[in-house]
Amino acid sequence: MSVTPTLDEADLLLRRQDPELAELLLGELTRQSTSLQLIAAENFTSPAVLAALGSPLANKYAEGYPGARHHGGCEIVDVAERLAVDRAKALFGAAHANVQSHSGSSAVLAAYAALLRPGDTVLALGLPYGGHLTHGSPANFSGRWFDFIGYGVDAESGLVDHDQVRALARAHRPKAIVCGSISYPRHLDYAAFREIADETGAYLIADAAHPIGLVAGGAAPNPVPYADVVCATTHKVLRGPRGGMLLCASPELAERLDRAVFPFTQGGAQMHTIAAKAVAFGEAATPAFAAYAHQVVANAGVLAAGLADQGLAVTTGGTDTHLIAADPAPLGVEGRVARGRLAAAGIVLDCCALPHGDARGLRLGTAAVTTQGMGAPEMARIAVLLAAVVRGEAQVGRVRDEVRELTGRFPPYPR
Repeated sequence: MSVTPTLDEADLLLRRQDPELAELLLGELTRQSTSLQLIAAENFTSPAVLAALGSPLANKYAEGYPGARHHGGCEIVDVAERLAVDRAKALFGAAHANVQSHSGSSAVLAAYAALLRPGDTVLALGLPYGGHLTHGSPANFSGRWFDFIGYGVDAESGLVDHDQVRALARAHRPKAIVCGSISYPRHLDYAAFREIADETGAYLIADAAHPIGLVAGGAAPNPVPYADVVCATTHKVLRGPRGGMLLCASPELAERLDRAVFPFTQGGAQMHTIAAKAVAFGEAATPAFAAYAHQVVANAGVLAAGLADQGLAVTTGGTDTHLIAADPAPLGVEGRVARGRLAAAGIVLDCCALPHGDARGLRLGTAAVTTQGMGAPEMARIAVLLAAVVRGEAQVGRVRDEVRELTGRFPPYPR
C-alpha cells in the first residue's frame, strides 16, 4: 500500500483538515477556469508538474549540489537534480545549467554576482521601454548596486535601436550588456548584441524569461550560443513551476555561476520545485510541445491583428512571440482604466509602460489560452470582446457570461 497520497487523496485530506484554506484553493481554481488568463507571464502547468510540486521532495533539505550536499539523505534528490540539469542542457544546447534559482530575479541576481562587482556599469533596456526591475530600477538591488545605462527603442518602429546600443556601449564601456524585456514583442537580435559586446569588451547577459519556452519549442531564436549567461524562468511559456534557471555555453563560467547561486545568493534548494522543473523540461522536449509553442505564436499574431482592427495601437505593429503590447488610447481609455474594465468582465491581463509616452498600455499573452486548446477563431473573438469592453459598449455581465461559455469549452484542467 502506498504511503504517498494521490492528488485526489491530498485534496480530500486538505478539505478535512483545513476546509477554510481548501475553499480558497477551490476559489482560485474556479477563477482561473472561468476567466480568460491573458497575463503574458502566466500559464497552466500540467498535472504531472503539480504532482511533483506536491511530492515528498518538499520535505528534503539539500543545501549544495549533487554529490556535495551539506545534509545527509540526499541520494535520491541528487538524481532528481542531475536529471533536471541534463534535460535543461539538452533542451537548450547549453554546456551548463543551474536549476536552483528560486525565481527569474534570483537568476539575474546570480548572473550579476558571477560577472560583476558593485559599482560596475551595465547597459540594459531602459524601464520606460520594457526593461525589468532587475535591469536597473532604483527600487531594486540592480539599481542600487550597479550603474545602469538605459538604451531605448526607435520612436517610429518600436524596435531596439542597435545603433544607440553601440554608441552607448562605446561611450560607457559597460562591464555587461543585458538584452531582454518584459514587454518587447519581437525577437531580439542576439548576434547583433554579441557583436557590440565583443567590440566593447562587455559580457552579454540574455534575460530570456519570456521567450525561453518558445526557444524550447523551436519557435524563437536560442540565445545560448551568443550570450555569456542566459537567465530564464521556468514558468511562462515553458509551462513549468514558478522558478528560475541559468544557462551558459562556456564551462569556464559554470563554477562561477554555481557559486553565485549557492552559497552567495541562496540557501537550500527547493527540491520539489527542481523535480517539477525536470518534468517540465521533459515535456518541452516532445513534438507536442513544439506544436504548442508554434500555436502560441500563431495565436498571438491573430490576436494582435484583431486588436489592431478594433482600433488599439499595437506596439511594433504586431508580434513575433506570445506577447502583445497595445495602447487603448485610440479608444479613449487609459491602460489602467481598461485593465479594470476587462477584469470585471473576466478578461485578465496586465499594464505595461509604452515607449515614448507617460501613459500605460496593455500587456497580454497567449500562452495560457493556447494551453487550454484555443485557436485562431477564439483569438479573433477575444479581440472583439476586449475592445467592446474597453470602449464601454458591451454590458459587463453579458461579456462575463460569454467568457464563461468560452472557458467552459476549453477548461485548463478538464477533470
